[in-house]
Amino acid sequence: MSKIDKYISVFSIGLQNTFVYRWNYFLRALFGLIPLAGTVFLWRAIFRERGGGMHGYDYGSMIYYYLLALLVSNLVTPTEDEWQIAADIREGQINSLLTKPMSYLSYRLSIFLSGRLVYTAVTLPPIALIFIYFRRYIALPDHLLTYVYACLSMVMAAFMQFFITYSLAMMAFWILEISTIVFIVYSFEYFLGGQMFPIDIMPAGIQAVMKWLPFYYELFCPVAIFLERLRGAELAQALLIQVGWLLLTWVVARAMWKRGLGHYQAVGG
Repeated sequence: MSKIDKYISVFSIGLQNTFVYRWNYFLRALFGLIPLAGTVFLWRAIFRERGGGMHGYDYGSMIYYYLLALLVSNLVTPTEDEWQIAADIREGQINSLLTKPMSYLSYRLSIFLSGRLVYTAVTLPPIALIFIYFRRYIALPDHLLTYVYACLSMVMAAFMQFFITYSLAMMAFWILEISTIVFIVYSFEYFLGGQMFPIDIMPAGIQAVMKWLPFYYELFCPVAIFLERLRGAELAQALLIQVGWLLLTWVVARAMWKRGLGHYQAVGG
């Protein structure tokens, strides 16, 4: 069996295992819409109080932004991968994988991709209903390249999030409980990644700094591209920086595994 066949086999097993939790995913997506409802009421009150738009957003385009952010988040964000990887390390499950001609990073990536496929299939129906309900605020891009660039950015965002999650999980080689570190990083992602508010409503100086951080490219970037709020030179720069962060997170993920495995073997793991 070739290496590719092995990872396809892992992908298939991941599909089967993940599909067992389909109702869990569906309910998670359904109840995940509750914060969206709160966001809708909040921004309605803000725009009514202001009596006008904000940094190029009106009430309709702001709701559209959050709909897209919800969709992209469901498409690209890992689901419990860090806890599964940490459990593999803590419980010694990686021992059986170390004897096989298979990269653990590629093994986990195959499981991540299968999980995203099932999670997306299960959670899209309730999200589609929300899009239908707010359809009057939806304005699709006119240019085909916008879809291409947005999809490219979204794929890179998914791999970035996986590599960051993988690197965080590698901390289990040194510490027993990684939850505190994970929650700290995820808090930064939520605040600086565009889930709480669009990054481009911030002052120009703060935006300039945030554009060099990885969080900007984990969610906001593909959404902003689809909304055509990133164009021309700004779009090209954003994609180049995102490529840079993608490569860097991949390198860090590989380095964390190598150093962690060395420590694991040194202490008799």
